[in-house]
Amino acid sequence: MTTAHRLDCENEAADCRFIVQSEHEDEALELARTHMEDVHGQEYTDDELRHEHLETV
Repeated sequence: MTTAHRLDCENEAADCRFIVQSEHEDEALELARTHMEDVHGQEYTDDELRHEHLETV
């Protein structure tokens, strides 16, 4: 079974429905980091995203 890396932005911002999901962790982190900065004005490191926001599903 393939695992995926997922960030559900609705858990972070109630008014946002953006979901990042990828089999590749690097891609998921890049998309999540870009979204959080561009849309929410928040900067996160890969480690912060990985440990605080990213789920493995």
